[in-house]
Amino acid sequence: MRCLNKTGRDHSMPKSKYETIYKDLKQKIEEEEYAYQELLPSENQLVQSYNCSRNTIRRAVSRLVMDGYVQTMQGKGVRNIYRPVEQAAYTIGGIESFKESSIRNHKKGRSVVLQFMELTADEKISRRTGFPEGSELYYIQRLHFLDEKPLIINHNYFLKSAACGLTPEIAENSIYEYLENTLHMTIVNSKRVMTVEKITQIDEKYLELDVNDYNCLAVITSHTYNSDGVMFEFTQSRHRPDYFRFQDNAVRRSVS
Repeated sequence: MRCLNKTGRDHSMPKSKYETIYKDLKQKIEEEEYAYQELLPSENQLVQSYNCSRNTIRRAVSRLVMDGYVQTMQGKGVRNIYRPVEQAAYTIGGIESFKESSIRNHKKGRSVVLQFMELTADEKISRRTGFPEGSELYYIQRLHFLDEKPLIINHNYFLKSAACGLTPEIAENSIYEYLENTLHMTIVNSKRVMTVEKITQIDEKYLELDVNDYNCLAVITSHTYNSDGVMFEFTQSRHRPDYFRFQDNAVRRSVS
């Protein structure tokens, strides 16, 4: 079965090589194969290592710069400026799955699917998620553990036509891994809103919160789009407040 988006395009094209190189270098940096402040291999060495053009390497490095992993130094090379944090940190500026974040934080991650259903967006769901009424959706409620502590409840809505074949087993592993590696989707951007909300009975139950200690938690609401401009995901992530912090890499743009 082919998964088509609203434009009718087939998500069967392989991902670009620079994206693969970016992810490989990012993983090596996070796993501290390159020490903090150490120079990465030269451009010539990377070209030979990945058997690609200079432009491909430059695109991958540019992405690492944007994400705050490296710094280019004229006449010297590319320096690793990534520093692991002790407390699990979630990036604001990037888009990563829970599995990817667990690896980056050097933690053991595990996800449990609490609910998995197929539904049609009614007026209430449409208002909440931004999907048009009548859209066929997957609804998934997942509990995420880090080092066996329940820390996040995710309420996910995925557009069925963009994420066809989704199963509870895939959801317990990595949905983004499935979308990118199996369906060859390119995930481009996510619009997010961060709020603080009162905890619910579901939060209290699954996140093992004591209302006497915490009566609020951090909530991240996301609308995520693919390379065809299609919003394929709406997610509300509810984070236990005593184990998480959010970090970003801010870049000042030149003002003309």
